Amino acid sequence: MNQNTSFVISQFTNPSGGLVFRLSGWLDGKRIRKNFPTRAEAEAQRQVFDIGSLQHKAGMRPTVTRLTDEQMHEAEAVFQRLAGHRQSLSFYVDLALANYREPERQKRLADAVAEYVASKEREFAQGQLSVPQIERIRCDLKRLQSHFPGIAVAELTVPTLVAYLELGLPALKTYNNRRGILSTFLKFAFHRGWIVENPIVRVPHHRIRRKRGSPETMTAAQAAKFMEDMEGFEGGRWVPYFALCLFAGIRPGVPNGEITRLKPADVKLETGLISISSEVSKVREPRKITIHPNLAAWLRAYPLDEIRLIPADGHKRRHRISQRFGLAHDVLRRTYISMFVAKYRSIGEAAIQAGNSESIIRRHYLDLKSAEEGEKFFGILPKHAAVATAKAAAAAKAVTSLASAA
Repeated sequence: MNQNTSFVISQFTNPSGGLVFRLSGWLDGKRIRKNFPTRAEAEAQRQVFDIGSLQHKAGMRPTVTRLTDEQMHEAEAVFQRLAGHRQSLSFYVDLALANYREPERQKRLADAVAEYVASKEREFAQGQLSVPQIERIRCDLKRLQSHFPGIAVAELTVPTLVAYLELGLPALKTYNNRRGILSTFLKFAFHRGWIVENPIVRVPHHRIRRKRGSPETMTAAQAAKFMEDMEGFEGGRWVPYFALCLFAGIRPGVPNGEITRLKPADVKLETGLISISSEVSKVREPRKITIHPNLAAWLRAYPLDEIRLIPADGHKRRHRISQRFGLAHDVLRRTYISMFVAKYRSIGEAAIQAGNSESIIRRHYLDLKSAEEGEKFFGILPKHAAVATAKAAAAAKAVTSLASAA
């Protein structure tokens, strides 16, 4: 009989003369012949052998085990996952038992985010964080919570975090910024025992090669034209704001920049200094800015005690002005720093005046200008306030210039 033939039942007469029903076939490479007194018994056994034959062809075999059906299925699935790996299942189980620790307590991601944000809110209330920083933390963690609803913090893995950070193909700097916020949040979770390992350490951080180009700035002629336009715009009510940002390099952001926290009393024309306190400074470090003669002329022509520095609805109105006059981001501050270096030939002094490090100025702010251009820039005076200009010209002689001080 061919080994691929299924089991058959036939009548057979024993040597003793008795009639039996013989079951014949092949199973697992072995020939099987068994006699049964009735056809029903032979038929029942044939079904058992047929099932065994099918299992053998499919790579399955019956076995005696203490495992439940669910455990058997899981064991089969695990062995399939180990296909191609050199180590045995026991090796990986031993490794997990030696190194894996359950979190001290399972913490829902939503609850963990709430606790972390609350801790950052306290730091913000104590002046440890700026408004943009706390808003970025709130925004990014709300996005994280929405993307992973209903899970525990311990369920966040390296692959899921990488996929999350790469959503929408963000710029490398955006990716790194989001990863930074995730890093501090997961460190917070690790210290509280909500996770046993911080997965962020295995999430890649992109190295960004910065192009050495010149930042966008105004020329002296463009700055003069812009300030002339401001004198004629809305009755000149924006002149003090733009004069301080352009000729003193005060950070211009509205509503969160240094200019929005500056008080008129901080600008002292009689001493020729602007006091930036740690509460006003973006970097939480106080500094003094020298008031150049031309800036003094602008502030006398448009006094801070008569003109509110930031008008109501200032953020939207400032944005519309930027669009109308084509102001690039931070162009006022970059122009001030570049013109200062051009006039006084000192990046170190520019760093002190602007509240930045020299390396940051070189990397982000400096557009090399000529000394002549710097002189023209710091000679820009009001055109529609002749009396104030005349007074300022006389007062300029009494103001100690940075050139002589240097």
